[in-house]
Amino acid sequence: MNNSRLFKKTLLAVTIATTSIASQQAMAAGFQLNAQSATGIGRAFAGDAVIADNASVMARNPAAMALFDKMELSLGFESITSMIEVKDAKYTNNLPVLGGGAPTNVDVADTDDVGSTSIAPNIHLIVPVNDQFAWGVNAYTNFGTKTEFEDDYVASEYGGLTDVKSFNFGLAGSYRLNQQWSFGAGLDLIYAQGTMKRGNPGVFGAAENALNIDKADGLAVGFNLGTVFELDENNRFGFAYHYSPEFEAKDDHGQKITLPLPDIAEFSGYHKIEDTKFAVHYSIQYIGWGAFDQIKFRDLDAQASPIGGASGSYDKDYKWQDGWHYAIGGTYYLNNDWTLRTGYMYDTSAQDSLTSVSVPDSDRQWFSAGFTYHIDTASNIDFGFTYLMGDDVSVSESTPAPAGLPFDNVSTLTATTRADAILVGLQYSRSF
Repeated sequence: MNNSRLFKKTLLAVTIATTSIASQQAMAAGFQLNAQSATGIGRAFAGDAVIADNASVMARNPAAMALFDKMELSLGFESITSMIEVKDAKYTNNLPVLGGGAPTNVDVADTDDVGSTSIAPNIHLIVPVNDQFAWGVNAYTNFGTKTEFEDDYVASEYGGLTDVKSFNFGLAGSYRLNQQWSFGAGLDLIYAQGTMKRGNPGVFGAAENALNIDKADGLAVGFNLGTVFELDENNRFGFAYHYSPEFEAKDDHGQKITLPLPDIAEFSGYHKIEDTKFAVHYSIQYIGWGAFDQIKFRDLDAQASPIGGASGSYDKDYKWQDGWHYAIGGTYYLNNDWTLRTGYMYDTSAQDSLTSVSVPDSDRQWFSAGFTYHIDTASNIDFGFTYLMGDDVSVSESTPAPAGLPFDNVSTLTATTRADAILVGLQYSRSF
């Protein structure tokens, strides 16, 4: 394998890891996408595994389908606008060393236009069979992110274009054991695709991009389990667990990435205060980002080993950490026409020692508000709004040099990143 191909393979592995996995499951730490419903966005998803005010609850907890006695349909979309800032960046390129010179050090201009706006649609259908059984199907966006740097960005091997999106197709069922306990389970078919482009720092004088993937896609199957306990008509609790499989994505050039996805567990509570129009709800969610310790890269067309081990193989170690969401919210049932809601969430960063300008991550705060307008007794429209505020994070990235060169890294980039976002949701729900 020549050095040019080796450099491209190394950059491909790093890029896929920091975009696909960091994008997993609306814009939360790690770019987790909670894009199941407008009602969830309006309360920072506080209590979403048990509130069950429309069919979208099946995406969080299949057992909550048992709370419905009529067929329920919800469909809508979420608009996700990311506002990403990269500042105080310094870029070092070691290539001049090959000609006997000194490394090039550049102060990179600040940029705040690398974010974008994406639309995430969703649809959920719950069908009660009788007093005990119900089934449902749904489709929604499970994870996604998009960042795009200018073509002339000096550190183009770290910027470039990152566009990753997924679609989750679910089938679930629920069983009511008695007046207090309900249980549910479901299967998730996950399809993902991505486009990634990165510049070439010029290691081998190539004019084309070091990485130019128009489409890498794959399928994976997961499952989810859940339970609901109803203390009485005004107080209930829900717990759900989502198993996520290892995901394989393959592009048109025979390159395959195998990466672990995080399992998710969530506990929610809902309490309507007796003789009032107010309810309080909350959630604690665990996201097993610690499972993301390594990606496996395989070039199915390779004839020789690029970095030791099996032919065409490259494994990259990562040091991610488990994440947590803590959310609390309130709902005010104003009258027969209007329901008002608000919420706050704090979620912890998935990234630890590994950081990235293309997928910036940090601890984040959610500030949310929304409402429901009841068109009639059987249908309503929901609106939700969230401002997501991140922290400043120091980033350090490097591109390893191929063996035989007189330096460890081809280039390095240090910077400070910040990622904020605005989420807007709109949906229509109806009972039949």
